[in-house]
Amino acid sequence: MGIATLTLACAPKEPVKYLALSFDDGPNLTTESRMLDLLAKHKVPATFFVIGNNINEQTAENMKRAVKQGCEIGNHSLTHSMMSLMDEQQVKDEIEATSALIEKIVGERPKFFRPPYINVKPEMYDWIDLTFICGKGCQDWEAEVGKEARLEGILSSAEPGAIYLLHDFEGNEATVEALDEAIPLLKKQGYTFVTVGELFKKLNCTPDGHTLYNVVPVNTAQ
Repeated sequence: MGIATLTLACAPKEPVKYLALSFDDGPNLTTESRMLDLLAKHKVPATFFVIGNNINEQTAENMKRAVKQGCEIGNHSLTHSMMSLMDEQQVKDEIEATSALIEKIVGERPKFFRPPYINVKPEMYDWIDLTFICGKGCQDWEAEVGKEARLEGILSSAEPGAIYLLHDFEGNEATVEALDEAIPLLKKQGYTFVTVGELFKKLNCTPDGHTLYNVVPVNTAQ
């Protein structure tokens, strides 16, 4: 159990440079809409970890739009509460309610889960049959962290297999602005953007059910 941050020493001859953008706390009709516009502009996909209680008839349209753009929807719990304080049934109810909503709207159950506040306890890995995803952030949940600091954090965190943990909650426009500059710069560095699910496939990595992933390690086994 732990956060996977290591890349394997036995790297391919040609560096594999895939990154995955992911966003927490949607869906909504404001900042998330701008984020989807940005992703379309730069022709890159992302993974959206949604809160079940934020899903309604209107916000569901952005979930459908995301999938049409090649994005992926993940589970971020029903109520965005501290899940380590919950018992087994409460945890399972939070996950199942949100997964059912996602399936109803986009036609597919999520494969990935991001714990609210990255708050976990060991039992949760057995209670939740999804791959746990953390990620590299830039403190973009803090309003006092401006666009330039977010841009610097995104660029400095880049490495093959990295997952970015960012936020598209209402009003978090500085992250949209930072990514508008970061995406072209990372592309120039040779990075290709994929969803979290695609990242595991591209790097030939089978998820470990007791790992919270920051970086997907490159598996060179043939």
